[in-house]
Amino acid sequence: MTDGTTVGRASRQPLVAGIAAALAVLTLVAVGVLWLTSDRSEGATGTGTPKDTSAEAGFARDMSVHHQQAVEMSFIVRDRTSDEEVRRLAFDIASTQATQAGMLQGWLDMWGLDRTSEDPPMTWMKNASADGMDGMDGMDHGSMKGMDGGAAYKPHDGSLMPGMATNTQLDELRKAKGKAAEILYLKLMTAHHRGGVGMAEGAVELVKDPTERHLAQTMVQGQQSEIQLMADMLKARGASS
Repeated sequence: MTDGTTVGRASRQPLVAGIAAALAVLTLVAVGVLWLTSDRSEGATGTGTPKDTSAEAGFARDMSVHHQQAVEMSFIVRDRTSDEEVRRLAFDIASTQATQAGMLQGWLDMWGLDRTSEDPPMTWMKNASADGMDGMDGMDHGSMKGMDGGAAYKPHDGSLMPGMATNTQLDELRKAKGKAAEILYLKLMTAHHRGGVGMAEGAVELVKDPTERHLAQTMVQGQQSEIQLMADMLKARGASS
């Protein structure tokens, strides 16, 4: 006998993916227009187009990968619990981060740059620090500490950047059910957001393109708000981050 709940969830997955894809396309079109019409006089080349080793390109590549894991974790937990609060949060995170990843990858395409690089993750922080120290005099100490930590991060077990879950943790999430899955997801996503906020704060300081810098600032504000929300949700479930 088929479980109606399982069928319902399976039938909703294409709809969720379709909505996220549609949002990404619509947002990319709007942001593309904004980028093309904005003042990019501070770009890394004479034409205002970022170079392959720029903070703009590096952040776009790395945050796309970072976001893709958040989307993956959110789809996983939606199949592991019937709790509407957690499922709604997971949908919001998946939709937002799929859209933002699409925007970042679209900018790389517009700049004529590859979506991937042979350089290790977070290299853009090292490159920007080496190439632009004169422009970093006004940066606050807290931002510098976060950037140093990101650039020094050691990938392990599939966790490529700060905050990313390991392959082992993802396997645990796939096996968990109900409340246990909710708590594990909220803990993993809290860590994921904290890592993402540190990367986005580094981009706010280093990226010169005004549209991409604005997106990074939006990420900081949005994910900090969700971190607080997830702390409250964990507390309601008798757990902490």
